[in-house]
Amino acid sequence: MNMFKKVLASSAIAIAALGLTSAASVAYADGERFVLVSHAPDSDSWWNTIKNGLALAGKQVGATVEYRNPPTGDIGDMARIIEQATASKPDGIITTIADMDVLSGPIKAAVDQGVPVIIINSGTPEQAAELGALMYVGQPEYDAGLAAGKRAKRDGVGSFLCVNHVITNPVVAERCKGFADGLGVDLGSSMIDSGQDPAEIKNKVKAYLTSNPKTDAVLTLGPTSADPTIIALEEMGLTGDIYFGTFDLGTNIVKGIKSGAIKWGIDQQPFLQSYLPVIVLANYARFGVLPGNNINSGPGFVTKDALGKVEEFAGKYR
Repeated sequence: MNMFKKVLASSAIAIAALGLTSAASVAYADGERFVLVSHAPDSDSWWNTIKNGLALAGKQVGATVEYRNPPTGDIGDMARIIEQATASKPDGIITTIADMDVLSGPIKAAVDQGVPVIIINSGTPEQAAELGALMYVGQPEYDAGLAAGKRAKRDGVGSFLCVNHVITNPVVAERCKGFADGLGVDLGSSMIDSGQDPAEIKNKVKAYLTSNPKTDAVLTLGPTSADPTIIALEEMGLTGDIYFGTFDLGTNIVKGIKSGAIKWGIDQQPFLQSYLPVIVLANYARFGVLPGNNINSGPGFVTKDALGKVEEFAGKYR
């Protein structure tokens, strides 16, 4: 009985978020199995928070959860992983639409075979609905970029470099487009394809800023591009002198915000992107309940004055 109460208490907050006020009499160990398939390569540490949120939610609702991904980030491999996950007959699949052309077939096939699907992180609510997914949990990327651009404009920024390490994902590029629109400038050649190799990213940032010395700001799209950019600016003697904003959080990003090297980080709260779908899928399987709307997990600006728990849990739950 004590163990039951302990599990029930740990689940209460998440269940209350869905309005399940009468769930106290229900056992939380029905043993469903949910599979999260991401597009992230093994080298992308940002997804550790996704993994932690997935594991915690699975523990709290008593479900088995699995994280699968293509080790090199190959989208074709990801499509095959989704197909394999579907064939294993899980109680739900959580995945991203990193490339609509490549992934729409496997995702739609899962839905057609009766597997509940929730889209997270990449893609759009419209794409999720088109494929028959239950909902979308993530950040509206263009709107986040637009808000960041307007903020930078108020701070006096007029030109920028956007370091895009996932150029194959058009939705992520909306961050750069939104930022440009927020500044009131054309994106033009301000967005570069940096690739994902840290040394290559650093060198490309240095080359761009050397060729465009009047650039006011640098925008990175996550730790993969932010971490090498931090080093590039240090080597060029520009740390603290050039306006630096980034999407997402990570250990080095938080350190940069704390030191003043980075003005702000845009937190899309990846913890929620994996945690909430497990909660939703568990309650959908057990009670047939489903939130009526998609869930925006971000954006939120994290600045030096508001680090708090972000610093404590960066790279783990933030």
